[in-house]
Amino acid sequence: MPDPILLVADKNKEIYDMPKFNACGQAGSFLSVLAGKDLIPLPKGSNLYLLPDRQPIAFNPQTNSFQAIDDHLAVAAFLPPGYTQLFTTAYKETAGAELLPLFAYTPVAYYKNAFYVPAVHIDKRKNHDITLTDWGRVDRKINSFRKLRNRLIPHLISCAKCHGCPNAINFFLGKLECPLPVSPGCNARCLGCISLQAKGSCPSTQSRLKFTPKPEEIAEIALMHIGTASKPIVSFGQGCEGEPLLAAATIRKAIRLIRSQTPHGTIHMNTNGSLTNELELLFDAGLDSIRVSLNSAQSHIYTRYYAPRGYTFNAVKRSILTAKKHKKFVALNYLTMPGLTDREDEFNALHGLLSATNPDMIQWRNLNYDPQRYFKKLNLRSSSRLLGIKDLIVAVKENFPMLRYGYFNIPKEDY
Repeated sequence: MPDPILLVADKNKEIYDMPKFNACGQAGSFLSVLAGKDLIPLPKGSNLYLLPDRQPIAFNPQTNSFQAIDDHLAVAAFLPPGYTQLFTTAYKETAGAELLPLFAYTPVAYYKNAFYVPAVHIDKRKNHDITLTDWGRVDRKINSFRKLRNRLIPHLISCAKCHGCPNAINFFLGKLECPLPVSPGCNARCLGCISLQAKGSCPSTQSRLKFTPKPEEIAEIALMHIGTASKPIVSFGQGCEGEPLLAAATIRKAIRLIRSQTPHGTIHMNTNGSLTNELELLFDAGLDSIRVSLNSAQSHIYTRYYAPRGYTFNAVKRSILTAKKHKKFVALNYLTMPGLTDREDEFNALHGLLSATNPDMIQWRNLNYDPQRYFKKLNLRSSSRLLGIKDLIVAVKENFPMLRYGYFNIPKEDY
């Protein structure tokens, strides 16, 4: 079987293979020749990107060395939800290169007469598969909601139609998970915030909520979804808002309104876990589950990425422990970056965190940020041995066999 071949793009934006060069991937500062055993066919729903001012790096078998390919652009894939990348795209920045947009950049190779990528299919459910969406049906459903005098409706219409938010789409279709954005403010300044970026940085991928909805508006949306969907989830903490715990008082009232009408449905929150006391009050009100986001299990690396305001990494750990004390379902939204996530010291820190807090699930999600700038801005040096993402995922499972893997939130019926 021939080795995976390098794919490049020319200045005319044409993509083609270069058979004399082997395809490569990158993990931090480490370069690797892609191996067939790590590759899967390019998933349906992927997007191919050309990376401006970035020369592709390949392996030249004739010189037995890595080589930047002049006068060509690197090619990357943005994988659909449910897939975890094993490497980032290997490239060399040229002078004047700007920060890449907020996506995850996976290498693409030509292999077995098709496009292949180094990735694992971590969650095979189709919860966020937009390729299956009947947009005519979505439009008809949206029109049926326009008569409601609820400020969240036009916001969710924008999320669905302008930004293609899968949860907003699923709300209008009456299935799976319904978003309940509530907080325009945040107490972190994440490098990769998808709803608010500082001037001069890359553009955010969606618009931040500009108002705090009333508890009655939140409950109205939630109750409609719970009354329609099978195994419904309604969730606070969407990509179009800040940190929901900053609106905890409003959320508590909304949860009580929901639970006064129905015991059904999973009430969930995606959170940074910063405000433990507020979270405990939400559990008392009826919050069923949380998903806590982190890019690292090491406090100093977490802090460099999240830039927390008024809380520490220890508060995040306390919140996880509080959730478990209340017998709530806890998932970790572990934002994965090859070259950091699979470092031996990071694995040891993750092992310690899992042992200490005993969460129920890890969602192995790709971190959407320019990979080379990520390591520079976080001042990360390759001082630790790399396990490889695939071997890391296996090792965590071997050490914690009861820990569930996935990508999407799950309803309480499936706990």
